[in-house]
Amino acid sequence: MIQRAVEEPAFGFSSMGLSPHMLHALQRARFLTPSPIQAEMIPVALDGHDVIGQAKTGTGKTAAFAIPLIEMLEPGGRGPQAIVLAPTRELVQQIVVEFEKFAHGHPVVVRGIYGGEAIHKQLRSLEHGVDIIVGTPGRVLDHIQRKTLDLSEIFHVVLDEADRMLDIGFRPDIERILKRTPTPHQTMLLSATISPEIRKLAQKYMYQPVELNLSKDEPTVETIRQCYISVEHERKFDVLLHLLERDKPRQCIVFTRTKRGADKLGRMLASRLKGAAAMHGDLNQSERNRVMRGFRDGSIPILVATDVVGRGIDVVGISHVINYDIPDDPENYVHRIGRTGRMGRDGVAYLFVCPDQGDPLTAIELLINRTITPIQLEGFEVRRRRDPKSAVREIFNTTQSRVVFAHT
Repeated sequence: MIQRAVEEPAFGFSSMGLSPHMLHALQRARFLTPSPIQAEMIPVALDGHDVIGQAKTGTGKTAAFAIPLIEMLEPGGRGPQAIVLAPTRELVQQIVVEFEKFAHGHPVVVRGIYGGEAIHKQLRSLEHGVDIIVGTPGRVLDHIQRKTLDLSEIFHVVLDEADRMLDIGFRPDIERILKRTPTPHQTMLLSATISPEIRKLAQKYMYQPVELNLSKDEPTVETIRQCYISVEHERKFDVLLHLLERDKPRQCIVFTRTKRGADKLGRMLASRLKGAAAMHGDLNQSERNRVMRGFRDGSIPILVATDVVGRGIDVVGISHVINYDIPDDPENYVHRIGRTGRMGRDGVAYLFVCPDQGDPLTAIELLINRTITPIQLEGFEVRRRRDPKSAVREIFNTTQSRVVFAHT
């Protein structure tokens, strides 16, 4: 693999040799200065290299592959020329929206393919002709096996959020799709982390990829202010209402651990506040689309979501993330708070911690290698119970005392 040092962008889109149509589309979309991943990846992709881009969400990575793909398409193709694979239907839908934004003025047809939408609608689109397919691996493979999707003209493949796709078991589907893709073709792989499993995938299916590392060593975004609130379980909803009314977030995601919890909390919030809704895996596709449209256009500023759905939400304007339920897996905390503080903006992340949840809180702090700041809300103090960390601190202090005593 070819590794390149990554520097801050010293030039704009006009220096990249992009077409006048693309420059106009970028200006129309208010993309004036490339982010680091865009500045590094677009020229490399336009040169035809395979690319591994390590970058967190919220850094502008969709534009980093969408812009060169649109520029490299050959007009008048007989079938799809590019395919983008992503882990969730929500992310697929957002990528399609971004492509359509950058394709303004270009004769490019983009189609999302994912489960939950009636397959006959997708069949009609494919029959009418599509230039770029964006889809989840399972549904794309389904179309390939039905012989309703022809890969014979594919020359560009993008694996977006590759780490997430492998985490949720899509590797076999991805490999089946890549094996059916004509050789040679260009592959772009984007991932927040580059695990040994991703490296194996790259070694097997990529040719001398240029590797761009734009992820900092810190697993969290520096512009996010992180706080935790000790709260009794039965008062969590009251604390949530207090925070929402006090902070008046521009856009906010409230994370729950279960679909049932998201549904219940969404209904409770909607009965008290205007513009609150829940989104989880049990909603039908039309309802999920309605909620996501409302969240994107700001008519639904407060979204209650589970981890699976929340990972696919890529909206730049999210100002707050509230962890209503502490996640079982500390890495999910990192993914959750990564929904805010995007593209260099400030963000706030609150974590609700009940008195018996000191251990998962400590696990999160060990993972992110920092202490999360505790805050107290007047009128919501935990009564007759210890702070979540007090038991851990007490055990630590007792152990230290015993060690000192043993050596004296």
